[in-house]
Amino acid sequence: MEALSNFVGAVNGVVWGPLMLVLILGVGFFLQVGLKFMPILRIGTGFSLLFKGREGQGDGQISPFNALMTSLSATIGTGNIAGVATAVFLGGPGALFWMWMTALVGMATKYAEAVCAVKYREKDELGNFVGGPMYYIKNGLGAKWAWLGVAFALFGAIAAFGIGNGVQANGVAQVLESNFGVNTSVTGVVLMVLTAAVILGGITRIGAVAGKLVPAMAIAYIVAGLLVLIINIGEIGNALSLVFTYAFTPSAAEGGFAGAAVWAAIRFGVARGVFSNEAGLGSAPIAHAAAETKGPVNQGLIAMLGTFIDTIIVCSITGLAIISTGAWTSGESGAALTSLAFASSLPGGGHLIAIALSIFAFTTILGWSFYGEKCVEFLLGVKSLMPYRVLWIVAIYFGATADLGFVWLLADTLNAMMAIPNLIALALLSPIVFKLTKEFFASGGQSEEPGSTPAE
Repeated sequence: MEALSNFVGAVNGVVWGPLMLVLILGVGFFLQVGLKFMPILRIGTGFSLLFKGREGQGDGQISPFNALMTSLSATIGTGNIAGVATAVFLGGPGALFWMWMTALVGMATKYAEAVCAVKYREKDELGNFVGGPMYYIKNGLGAKWAWLGVAFALFGAIAAFGIGNGVQANGVAQVLESNFGVNTSVTGVVLMVLTAAVILGGITRIGAVAGKLVPAMAIAYIVAGLLVLIINIGEIGNALSLVFTYAFTPSAAEGGFAGAAVWAAIRFGVARGVFSNEAGLGSAPIAHAAAETKGPVNQGLIAMLGTFIDTIIVCSITGLAIISTGAWTSGESGAALTSLAFASSLPGGGHLIAIALSIFAFTTILGWSFYGEKCVEFLLGVKSLMPYRVLWIVAIYFGATADLGFVWLLADTLNAMMAIPNLIALALLSPIVFKLTKEFFASGGQSEEPGSTPAE
């Protein structure tokens, strides 16, 4: 096990090196500039379409709203609670700034992903719309790039068991054991049963559950976080000062915090930012491809909100709560650090975090089960769907009882392995994204046809 851990650690150091940071931030910035910063300037338009998108219009399996909620169900998870805390613990307050930067350019990335997903989606043997990076690579870039689509699907199918299964189940098991004394095996079994009840019904049931659970849990967490910030309002100015100062200068050791270089702030801010909002990973477009939408740009405008809600709103609340309460110097890390921040200001705040993390992680397991099965379907066909779902359910138990450190390391590494093929594809397909966007706004948003099914 130690040899495997060392190997994964070595690979992690390579895939999360300077090249990955240039790819994620570079492609995102390139798309943002190419779109003339439309994703930032049109946030209001996105929310308007989201409100109207509660009922589907066009071809697909789920409403545009439920497609975003399915996407958010997979992104609002341990990354928002434990991931932000880990970033601040390892990279200092400056890591939060680099999470913001990742999100701002990531909005353009997420927009482009959804546009390509709907533009190049197709129907499978069961009559369901399927899409995502593997399909927009195949249908958009052609046969010579087919290997890149296969690589994404392979990495995605494996990565799902890390980021979407093991990490989430482990997070729930650990937090319930430390806060309520629940045995990790019991948590594993309960999660298996609850997950089976939803995912065996496919994307329609996943979308329906996500559409109800995600808005409720997100609003509850945001309200609790805002209460913590209001209670510590006198420290907010200082917290923001620390974020901007330590984004560009080394953060000195303080209390239980060991100090961090600027590179650590950038590295962990970007890595945890991507882990949380998944912009560039290529996961979210798999859900958006199933939306009953008028066309690619409509869904892209809704999709980009996922990054804004996840990081600019939810992660910011977590990060500022940790910094403003002074908890970041305590020496705690992960979910325990966020729990300490909330508990220091709210009675029962620690238990609140335990419950929030459990619900967040459960919905992430649901969303990622769909991502993983679509990657497997691309590789092996529809006959693989049910065996994959059964394997997914069984894997939850092992995730709940595994070593957290290795699970986090594996998930972090596989994230990057997924992102590389997807980011290359988005860069190559960017002219199509720019063209569709220009046509859409030139016609006042009326030019789109329902999601196209490209010819084979």
